[in-house]
Amino acid sequence: MSNWLRYLFLFIVMVLLQVTIGNDIHLFGVAIPFFYIYFILRLPLSLSINWTLTLAFVLGLTIDIFSNTPGMNALACVVMAALRKPVLNLYTPRGEDYAEAIPSIRSFGMSLYVRYLLTLSLCFCVVLFLVESLSLLNVGRLILRVVASTALTFLVVLGMDSLTKIGREKRL
Repeated sequence: MSNWLRYLFLFIVMVLLQVTIGNDIHLFGVAIPFFYIYFILRLPLSLSINWTLTLAFVLGLTIDIFSNTPGMNALACVVMAALRKPVLNLYTPRGEDYAEAIPSIRSFGMSLYVRYLLTLSLCFCVVLFLVESLSLLNVGRLILRVVASTALTFLVVLGMDSLTKIGREKRL
């Protein structure tokens, strides 16, 4: 199967998972798993920023349409997609080059992938919940939702990556 078909399949599966299961889970009334960000995290680093941002926008807009949210997911996805390479550059040593890598536990190693995933999940949740609340009146609840949703999303995406076949590339 060609790469673009794999990514199309991953896109469809992530949207279906989020719309059918993810949107109905509200752990303790605060934590929501965002399955679909796995698609953005898995895009090859060699993909141009224009394509990455476009795919992230389309994914977010698709989730917004199914979730009846006015562009919040699209904004959060685009911000997360824009931060992928800067976050990776923040955590990689200067000598290592991951420009051709597909982000996964196998290609990055556990330590780098955990930092990459946790940082981008946190950025996504901060943007999404700040836009959703549109105020800082209830900062405690906002922080609780961001931290809980980040932790749940992190665990879900880490589990998905360790179980999927496409997460098993050879390490660079």
